[in-house]
Amino acid sequence: MTNINRSVRPFCDIAEFIAQETAATTDDFHAAFASNLEGIRIGRGEEEMATDMPDPQEAQLAVELIVTTLFDVLRDTRLQPAAERLAWGIVNSFHHVADQWGAQADKATRDVQDLLRCADGSEIHSVELEQARDTLEFLDEATDALRCMRDYAADVFHTETGRPWSAPKGSLVSSKRTASVIAATDFLAARRLRRNEAHSPQGPVVIFSGGADCWFDERLIWGKLDEAKARNPMMLLATTAQDKGCDAMAAAWAASRKVKLITFRLSAKLGKRAGFVRNEQMVGLRPVEALVCEGSGLQSHLARLVKEKRIPARFVRLSDQKWEAQ
Repeated sequence: MTNINRSVRPFCDIAEFIAQETAATTDDFHAAFASNLEGIRIGRGEEEMATDMPDPQEAQLAVELIVTTLFDVLRDTRLQPAAERLAWGIVNSFHHVADQWGAQADKATRDVQDLLRCADGSEIHSVELEQARDTLEFLDEATDALRCMRDYAADVFHTETGRPWSAPKGSLVSSKRTASVIAATDFLAARRLRRNEAHSPQGPVVIFSGGADCWFDERLIWGKLDEAKARNPMMLLATTAQDKGCDAMAAAWAASRKVKLITFRLSAKLGKRAGFVRNEQMVGLRPVEALVCEGSGLQSHLARLVKEKRIPARFVRLSDQKWEAQ
């Protein structure tokens, strides 16, 4: 029988070795994994935890290894087509847990507010308030760290697949993310209420729509969007949020250029009217510019709307594509 000698090394040693061969830890990880807390209790009666936050370098490398190893193992095998879906699920797991911890932080905020409202000056109340504040700070720090890991996992996913990762529904907002993706419903509600800059970013809106089929010239689409950004450096990009074709190219461009993306998805409740209502909502943003690529009747309808509203517009035809781009 063959004897196999294995040398087991702790992950911190592996991380240090990889770090020497690769780029340094990003500033985002150093910022997200910093902590002002020496110890924290989570919940009543629990013992204080005096442990530190994870090492930012190890955290960054762990995230990268989780995603890239999956692609490496499945590449050139029968399971290669499954790699992207599995990796998407990994990023979504980070996203889901970060959302859960964010919700706990929101509840902790309300707890602190309640304690402040009923302050009686007693020592017991002061202790409870101090513990509640520590819990809130801990949850805020932890949520930032989890979001940072999610954002980096999304960046690795983008590098491996050439497509930006996007959440299955709702908004994905993070100052550290390559491109914030804001659901149109959140964006419109925030505009009405002016409740949160993260969900209601300020800036000139450029609306974009295009067909899902027969489009392959990414350089053409990116070039048109680069021209729009040159005219509107602080632009927000609103798209019709299709998963392929022109909209997918536009989403990848937004991620690359760090432009905030507003996604207008179809509402199933509106039936056949959904696409036309969506076009009206996009035009209702009072965009400074529109970019419409040839597609279906919905793109023709949007083109008519922007002309009626006298919105500066650029129209791109399928025939404008370069065949060498295939």
